[in-house]
Amino acid sequence: MNYYSLNRNAPSVDFREATIKGQAPDKGLYFPESIPTIAADLIKNISNYSKEELALEIMLPYVGDTITKTDLQKIVSETINFPFPLVSVNKAIYSLELFHGPTLAFKDVGARFMSRCLGYFSTQQKNKVTVLVATSGDTGGAVANGFLGVEGVEVVILYPSGKVSPVQELQLTTCGQNIKALEVRGSFDDCQSMVKDAFMDADLNRHLTLTSANSINVARWLPQQLYYFFAYQQWLGISDQPPVICVPSGNFGNICAGLLAHISGLPVDHFIAACNINDAVPEYLRTGKYQSKTAVPTISNAMDVGSPSNFVRIMELFKESYKSISEKISGYTVSDETTKQTIAEVYQKYNYVLDPHGAVAYYALADYLKSHPEKRGMILETAHPVKFPETVEEAIGRPVEIPESVKPLFELEKKSILIDPAFSDLKDWLMSQ
Repeated sequence: MNYYSLNRNAPSVDFREATIKGQAPDKGLYFPESIPTIAADLIKNISNYSKEELALEIMLPYVGDTITKTDLQKIVSETINFPFPLVSVNKAIYSLELFHGPTLAFKDVGARFMSRCLGYFSTQQKNKVTVLVATSGDTGGAVANGFLGVEGVEVVILYPSGKVSPVQELQLTTCGQNIKALEVRGSFDDCQSMVKDAFMDADLNRHLTLTSANSINVARWLPQQLYYFFAYQQWLGISDQPPVICVPSGNFGNICAGLLAHISGLPVDHFIAACNINDAVPEYLRTGKYQSKTAVPTISNAMDVGSPSNFVRIMELFKESYKSISEKISGYTVSDETTKQTIAEVYQKYNYVLDPHGAVAYYALADYLKSHPEKRGMILETAHPVKFPETVEEAIGRPVEIPESVKPLFELEKKSILIDPAFSDLKDWLMSQ
């Protein structure tokens, strides 16, 4: 499998090169030259596969011969060695809980897979790889945990000061070793823009071997397909009709991975992109016109993205056909007030605790099902409620139970380097390392 740049002005590369480079030299995102077709027999007999067997089958075509099958089997096994339960909220709506990994967020899958791939590739080259990543919340912690102690890899995480939750901040600023956190006086879009500029800077790229661990990197983006397949394994015990899947969406890598899985052969009735007021894509789905926006802070901070990088991949999947995209995906805009009300109402009615991102998805799916009462669906619950204690506890009227894995964080000291939202500041710091 080779990968081409969506800007179409750079050479095609294999999975190894796409992973190490992160972004193509022409600033485009890498995209697979062909979409693998999942065998009909696999879908028909999917319940007979273990998670590890299924993950290996899905990822093999994308990796090609850049990683041996034995090593890839080890990588996927370590990537998914925690549960992905599909939990009933009510008769029509289920929650795919993606927060049972080490940092309590869905991004653990992509970060663990990518870190192990880069660790494998780093043994084949002399220079250290520097992973440069922007985070709006959960990516930072997942990347820090996934790459901690990986030989031959240094990690630099940029995050917007004051715009991530306390647990999220501790997860990305307390690791030490090969993990450095840069606290940016700005927004996530500022962080993301600085990272993109770094990849295009000739001085930096002579000085460092840079790659990204955001979902712009194929090794972060592609393995997110896996939990859609795990969800379908469980869905078959619930309904004989394909589900409606509602994804809380920020940078749009997650829903894009789900769409890729669907185009490969996974049965899905319909997708919903649930956004907070940072809703460039839902507005496109309503109007047919795409316009990036300036990001606005909300209580569902991981979705505070005004210019989602992965939307270009969705356009590529559907050959830029607005008709095809709008038939398969519905978009919703959900306010903070509605998000809080949804957390409270779902807890009171069903005794289920949503985090703010899951609440955005729940509201959107519930509203969609009002006009499609014959259907059933699932939300992707992408983070544990403990990451957003003030919002959740105010809504449900009681403390959120703190998982044992999180408690030690509160005894650690935050270590970050404060910088302005200017590429020159980032460049100066990186060049000094």
